[in-house]
Amino acid sequence: MAEGRSGEDIVSEYLDQNPHLVEWVESLRGGHETNKQWHARREFFLRNMETFPTVQPGFPSPSLDRLLSLSICWANHIFLGCRYPQPVMDRIKEMAEGVVVNDAPVRKTRDEILGKGKRTAGGDDDSCAKRTKPGNPFKQGPPPQAPAEHQPFFNRLYKAVAWKLVSAGGFGPNLDHFEILRACTESSKESLSCVFVPLKDIPDLPAARSQKEGQVCELRCQTVYLGTGYGRDEAAARAMASKEALKAFQGRKVMVKICRRRFNGRDVEDLVLLDDQPRNPGFPPAISYPFQPEQQGDGPS
Repeated sequence: MAEGRSGEDIVSEYLDQNPHLVEWVESLRGGHETNKQWHARREFFLRNMETFPTVQPGFPSPSLDRLLSLSICWANHIFLGCRYPQPVMDRIKEMAEGVVVNDAPVRKTRDEILGKGKRTAGGDDDSCAKRTKPGNPFKQGPPPQAPAEHQPFFNRLYKAVAWKLVSAGGFGPNLDHFEILRACTESSKESLSCVFVPLKDIPDLPAARSQKEGQVCELRCQTVYLGTGYGRDEAAARAMASKEALKAFQGRKVMVKICRRRFNGRDVEDLVLLDDQPRNPGFPPAISYPFQPEQQGDGPS
């Protein structure tokens, strides 16, 4: 495929020149992919077809399965923040060269989330000075007006989720909770943020639990915390986090509130989505925190 122009132009021209591929390529689209996700993955797929010479349009083969799997891994990494074994990450990064995704979600590494690898003396002097400047006592956390600013979006999301659950026969263990939450969020013109951290690296867990193997997933949307899940791998953790998040949509309404949580060994104020049921708000420790001091006064993104 030609270089030097936008991905959409390149793909459109390529398919115009190869009309016999159009129907077959479209058949490879996932049922829940948004236009943005599909257009990016389609470009990734087409750019790499020539490196899989045994792929024949319309005919299943191990090479086709391999290329499709790599394209899905790449899309999941870009849009959902999923990570894979390092050889896979290296491969999809190499294969994605030339594919440009505008406004892709910004992800943090585990070290960034847990506060490791921060700049120390000898780094950017100006940046460090700003962080430690005396008299700079504003409070860390979301601005007081944040709940009111976020509430209209989550009212719309509540209606979308409620309708989706009704059409699926109600909330239950056999639902694909993540797909329901993702589809409803994207239909409301937003996206989910998924952060994964090994269970053993989470601070503030009881000693017995901190020794367990597995992954932790935290879900947010518009910086608002939705739920946390634990599982043997990222997919299982994400599924559990989505199930926990959807529980808030079982009440008569959802509310965005500022609540106290633990993050990196200290108490912080966080934006949390709650339902209208009275309960003891015991939250798991946060593994991501979008309200660092230097972000104060910016309002929600």
